[in-house]
Amino acid sequence: MRDELAHTAPRLTEAIRGRLIAAPVTPMDESAHIVPADLDRYAAAIAGAVDGVCVWAHTARGLELTDAQRDDVLAAFRDATGGPLLAAVGPPAGTGDDFASQCAATARLAERAAAGGADALMVYPVSSLRAPDTQAERTIRLHTEVAAAAGLPVTGFLLYPEAGGVSYPPALLTELSARPEVLGVKLATLYDAVGCQDAIAAIHAGGALAITGEDRMFGPSLLWGADAALVGVAAAVAELSARLVHAWFAGDTAAFVPAARRLDRFAAAVFRDPMDGYVQRMLWAAEREGIIPAAAAHDPHGVRPDPAERAAVVAAYRDAIAH
Repeated sequence: MRDELAHTAPRLTEAIRGRLIAAPVTPMDESAHIVPADLDRYAAAIAGAVDGVCVWAHTARGLELTDAQRDDVLAAFRDATGGPLLAAVGPPAGTGDDFASQCAATARLAERAAAGGADALMVYPVSSLRAPDTQAERTIRLHTEVAAAAGLPVTGFLLYPEAGGVSYPPALLTELSARPEVLGVKLATLYDAVGCQDAIAAIHAGGALAITGEDRMFGPSLLWGADAALVGVAAAVAELSARLVHAWFAGDTAAFVPAARRLDRFAAAVFRDPMDGYVQRMLWAAEREGIIPAAAAHDPHGVRPDPAERAAVVAAYRDAIAH
């Protein structure tokens, strides 16, 4: 298994470098039911605009879905996606808060993702990693055991604490990034510009990809050295995110700057307090784009933002697609 990972991880690293990976929403009605035709249509629209996809992420409410729903989402995007397909894995809702339970539940979900055709995994930062005295050992163990269980390379996930994440210090990021089964770390610090820059340097010191997930610092994080992108903001208006990423890595400043400005304005309308409401706001944007029907543009698992915010999201969408 280690030999297989030693071959697979470098190949996937190069498939992701300089590319845009979308973290899509999950089209659902108010009772959390998924209509297969709606899911297939949405998967085709997103996969056709980006370089790869990460299913089951927070944007998709991946840990709140049932096993059957996760399987359906993975299958739809596996069929639609020609590029890398990642799956975000962690302890599903209802798992205990001790490390043994969380690690085992994450490994089981990783095995399910591998069976469904995922190419790599993004490992959620579980709550039992927060204790400083055990953080380093448990973090390395979690990623190592998940990769071994699935036989797939993994990425870490530096998620801001207000979203339930864990603040991995730079030294731990470097140690994690040096692991042969780890191809990169996704950054989602939200507003911590200094922390994001330090994390990018630490990940590079370990030899892995720094993968920006900074929806509110998308353009700047590329300027700071991010090697690829894995973002929820690409769950709608994906062409704009793709234009931004591709322009940057092609050295096309004339295309990068206006794309970054428009994307910043769109993200400002979506990623705002209450922050957990961004999923519903992205669903509104996807509905306006015509890739999700109104009946499937619901987030039954998270915060419901004020419906009056829809107008601001629609206006930001119109600005984002303006040429």
